[in-house]
Amino acid sequence: MGKRGRPDAGRPMSVGTTAVRRGGGGALSVLEYNIVGYRRTWRSSALSSFLLPLLTVVGFGVGVGSYIEGGVGGVSYLDFILPGLLASTALQVAIGESSWQVLGNFEWVRTYFAQASAPLRVADILGGHLLFVLFRVLVSSVAFLLVAAAFGTLHSPWALATLPLVLLIGFAVAAPTFAFSASIRSDSYLSLLFRFAVVPMTLFAGVFFPVEQLPAALRWLAYLSPLWHGVDLSRAATLGITPQWSVAGHLLYLLAWAVAGWLLAHARFKRRLVF
Repeated sequence: MGKRGRPDAGRPMSVGTTAVRRGGGGALSVLEYNIVGYRRTWRSSALSSFLLPLLTVVGFGVGVGSYIEGGVGGVSYLDFILPGLLASTALQVAIGESSWQVLGNFEWVRTYFAQASAPLRVADILGGHLLFVLFRVLVSSVAFLLVAAAFGTLHSPWALATLPLVLLIGFAVAAPTFAFSASIRSDSYLSLLFRFAVVPMTLFAGVFFPVEQLPAALRWLAYLSPLWHGVDLSRAATLGITPQWSVAGHLLYLLAWAVAGWLLAHARFKRRLVF
């Protein structure tokens, strides 16, 4: 398609395109562009990164936990719930950053089209934005771990292993969400995504209670979700216990979600951006 047929034809060069060209191209330039934009809102974001886990831990772990005698599985309810909340926070941040912003970059502000006019490959555009999403996941998770440490709920040095784990969780759910967001034209579909995928996973994937308490049919649905695998690994790391499944099995399952999501997202981005 000629220049006139491109969605960005006749539009002024965006700041994103200028920054990418100045930086020499590549996924790192796209990451830099997103971080520059994030600098305008990082203060409010950092505040919420500490405030939300604090309120959640106090409300569920301390408040609800005080009514649960004997704890869960031999540990206090606060110790049980906190690693699940860490994993679910990684999931929610990853999906939140991979949904409306991706749709907006295609349909509203059209940043991706401006970046595609620079010397960038589809993999650069997708990979750079995905790196920024993982950066946001890491920042939120570090804040959550600091809150957890303040409550004395990190009982093993393996708790530090949750940092690379949350990045894998974020990758495993963000990549498919990129593919989904690149396939739709209306944000009403994103509301359905949260209503029928994110909320059920958060409620039934072992964050608030063991999945063994679910009926058998629902239990297998929980096992199929990437969040349960992240929750089980996170709980094992913070408590210093053996996970229900093998560590390798959990990691391979999450990696399969990440790779499949990347391939789908790359195909959808290529279809939208390459003319």
